[in-house]
Amino acid sequence: MPDSPSLPRIGRHTLPNRVILAPMAGVTDRPFRQLCRQLGAGLVVGEMVTSDPGLWHTRKSRQRMDHRGEPGPRAVQIAGGDAIQLAEAARLNAEIGAEIIDINMGCPAKKVCNKAAGSALLRDEALVAEILDAVVAAVDVPVTLKIRTGWCAESNNGVRVARLAQEAGIQALAVHGRHRQQRYTGMAEYDTIAAIKSAVKIPVFANGDIDSPEKALRVLDYTGADAVMVGRGAQGNPWIFREIDHFLRHGERLGSPSDQARAEVLRTHLGALHDFYGDHQGVRIARKHVGWYLSGDTRIDEALCRDLKARFNGLDNVDAQHRFIDEHFRYGSRATLGRQSRNVTSKGTCAA
Repeated sequence: MPDSPSLPRIGRHTLPNRVILAPMAGVTDRPFRQLCRQLGAGLVVGEMVTSDPGLWHTRKSRQRMDHRGEPGPRAVQIAGGDAIQLAEAARLNAEIGAEIIDINMGCPAKKVCNKAAGSALLRDEALVAEILDAVVAAVDVPVTLKIRTGWCAESNNGVRVARLAQEAGIQALAVHGRHRQQRYTGMAEYDTIAAIKSAVKIPVFANGDIDSPEKALRVLDYTGADAVMVGRGAQGNPWIFREIDHFLRHGERLGSPSDQARAEVLRTHLGALHDFYGDHQGVRIARKHVGWYLSGDTRIDEALCRDLKARFNGLDNVDAQHRFIDEHFRYGSRATLGRQSRNVTSKGTCAA
């Protein structure tokens, strides 16, 4: 049965559906965000930006803050551990076009947590409240928050943090169903997300291990969440957004993209990466994305996947990368892919 609850709202913004792209450092750059929006994501959130404006002159920060050509609402995630600095970062981002400010209290990376930012903030609820109050007061745009269930299994304080968020005026809350010490290991749990949803009236987005339309529906039904937030499930599979949206609306699976449709998406994504980063950096960044596409291609087995990844990783220019996509995806089949890979290996151009 398709579900038909009201669409989630973030302040004055009503989302078109219940499927959101999670912010992921090194992944959700402008080319990937635009692609996911085109393929059905109701909202996309950019890579986290440091709250220290003194670091915004770096190439990485400039690229992370580049939202040119994106449809609204444009959501920018900020990360840091100082309330005053985070408030100023929110204000400056709103001035240059951010329509939603998201605060990162979920990143488990050591280099972030060691600076008392990301999920490390969950250990200090007084500081959490101070940050939330300061950022909400600094901007006129809606502020959202992304958290984990807590710092560790013994400190599962997601419900208390959610209540602090609601009291501070946070407009929506995304919850990853793992504590920080789990990082991305083990299985996400949804009991805490359900408890948080029951404890607050603001929209709650369920995050963690959402990798299929069926899983999305089960998580929404179990937690009562207003939307699902998809992270790693979208890597190499940007079609997941329209597939989940279709399943939630109609209760049936959307057909998989054709080989030619897959190739066109890959070519579009590849070209956008090259244009955004420039040829040299774009070629390097494309390798991880194409690796994810290959890993998710059900036509090829594990050994062939390794061979194709190795060949693509050895390509060092734009034209060669586009030729690879044409050869291996446009009209590919399992037999064709296997034959092409064997031919490449026999010529000695595919390193293991």
